[in-house]
Amino acid sequence: MAENDLKILGAWPSPYVMRPRIALNIKSLGYDFLEEQFGSKSDLLLKSNPVYKKIPVLIHDGKPICESLIIVQYIDENWNSGPSILPSDPYDRAIARFWATYIDDKWFPALRGIAAAQGEDAKKAAIESVVEGLVLLEDAFKNCSKGEKFFGGDKIGYLDIALGCFLGWVRVTEKMNNVKLLDEAKTPGLYKWAEDFCADSSVKDVMPETNKLAEVAKIIQAKIRAQASS
Repeated sequence: MAENDLKILGAWPSPYVMRPRIALNIKSLGYDFLEEQFGSKSDLLLKSNPVYKKIPVLIHDGKPICESLIIVQYIDENWNSGPSILPSDPYDRAIARFWATYIDDKWFPALRGIAAAQGEDAKKAAIESVVEGLVLLEDAFKNCSKGEKFFGGDKIGYLDIALGCFLGWVRVTEKMNNVKLLDEAKTPGLYKWAEDFCADSSVKDVMPETNKLAEVAKIIQAKIRAQASS
């Protein structure tokens, strides 16, 4: 298959864009990465995702697929090359989807809330909420990994991708707020998992460098504060 049969519309700082890129790497599939400019939306994006007008979008043979975890599932179901991404057992698959929804609906909004917090008390509460979520995810890791390196077992799977895409932003949040979120004492399983995830060949080339991502975070934070004060 020619590489230009697969395209990803996205931007490198986006954790959601990382998800399909990791999935394509796991399946050893070549693709064209079409970079969207920060703060603007291309005509191709608006045409490909007219409902949400958001990245990422996978374009396969001219057909768009939207929403990061839907794209990951599509990649897993459409290509047998490489390891399976979603668990084969229906119960394990349901549990992985449950925790992925928790991460997107509850945990990551709490992480973003640290940057948006006004005052030290609000920031402290936001940090506590994130850490409490990581403790829950530590238990999920123990149950899902069954003693292996990853949520998905001995190889990166669906839930690893769902959570691992946010590790760059966890590091940036720690750096900018002088706080430790992933604590080896509180969440030893996740702490080691994060190291293994970032070192994996399917991840390391698409995981943003912390200082570079921090510059983007400062721009976003300034916009949030400007909106809050207006």
